[in-house]
This record gives sequence, structure tokens and C-alpha cells, in this order.
Amino acid sequence: MPEGKERRVVMEKRIATRWLIRVACSEYRLTVFYGAKGSQNLANLLRCFRDGKVAMKGVPPLRDLGVRDHGDSVEMWGTHREAMIQLKDWFEKRGYETTGIW
Repeated sequence: MPEGKERRVVMEKRIATRWLIRVACSEYRLTVFYGAKGSQNLANLLRCFRDGKVAMKGVPPLRDLGVRDHGDSVEMWGTHREAMIQLKDWFEKRGYETTGIW
């Protein structure tokens, strides 16, 4: 490999590493399973919560909350760890099964 090309690849890796360190952040995921409850509009409730239209007692607002409905469960993700744990506790108090990645 010519000397110039090797140096260019190393520089590109350094630039990519600096960019990734600058923009990367931790993300926490939570899945709520419907089970016997069958709450099909749970995803809409979470979107309204994210948009500030609905309040959930004991859970701080999550403006970066992502929501995806899977039919038998709802997947959520966000960057605020403590708020995601409080959201998990909120659902568990109401009898939902949850699983999360902390």
C-alpha cells in the first residue's frame, strides 16, 4: 500500500472517532408487554406523554422518548436513565410485565 493512502485512512479513522465521541450518548430501552390487559392504545398514551399532553404521576417528562408498537408489546427508548426506570416502575405498579436494558 502506498504511504499516502495509509496515512489518509488513519486520519479518516481519527476524524470518525472524534465525531462519534462528540455525538454518541447512552440509550436505555424498555419493553412493556400487554399480556392479559390488552391495552392497544398504550403507544398513543406514551406519545402523548412525550409531547406533554398527558402527565404520568411520578415520572418526569421525557422529550426524547421513542415509542414503537409491536402488537403484543410496546418498546420505548430514551437517554434519561432515571426517568426510564421511573417509567418502568409506573407500569409495574399497574400490573404490566416489563423488561429493560440499563
